[in-house]
Amino acid sequence: MSHPPINLPNIINRSDWGAREPKLIEHFNRPAPYVIIHHSYIPGACETTDDCKKAMRSMQDFHQIDRGWNDIGYSFAIGGDGNIYYGRGFNVVGAHAPKYNNKSVGICLIGDWRTELPSEKMLKAAQAIIKYGIENGHVDPNYELYGHRQVRNTECPGDRLFNEISTWSHFSPNPTEIRKNEIR
Repeated sequence: MSHPPINLPNIINRSDWGAREPKLIEHFNRPAPYVIIHHSYIPGACETTDDCKKAMRSMQDFHQIDRGWNDIGYSFAIGGDGNIYYGRGFNVVGAHAPKYNNKSVGICLIGDWRTELPSEKMLKAAQAIIKYGIENGHVDPNYELYGHRQVRNTECPGDRLFNEISTWSHFSPNPTEIRKNEIR
């Protein structure tokens, strides 16, 4: 099943980065009340479109083959080339943040952002996909923004990126508790 293109000037669709087909696609009701920011750690930062496409295939291999997931875990990824790479897309159950996978958009900034900050074009691309999601009914206008570490015991998205997103609008220092009957 092919995913529809997103009308953003810098989107790289799945076929363009060489994605395999997902094993299963499960949708959830929109709009998503949460956006969760990640870093890939490995693979490291990519600067060219060819390297970012390779990074996407590497992440999909790790998630789909090594971990046995349905697809790459993230909704979208952002490359050092400033492009937005289509992962699972909006309103598709992800595999990036347990308890939030069926109610969030997971955005991965490709690279290790523990001590360095992603480029301005990467940060702007992440904000652009969130804005697009709001404008098109995929993301709740009152969404809460979290770093992955806020919903799971991990250092993701790295200290430097976490400090940056904590200054963004909608950042929530205290994640909303997910009730047991909402856990998926």
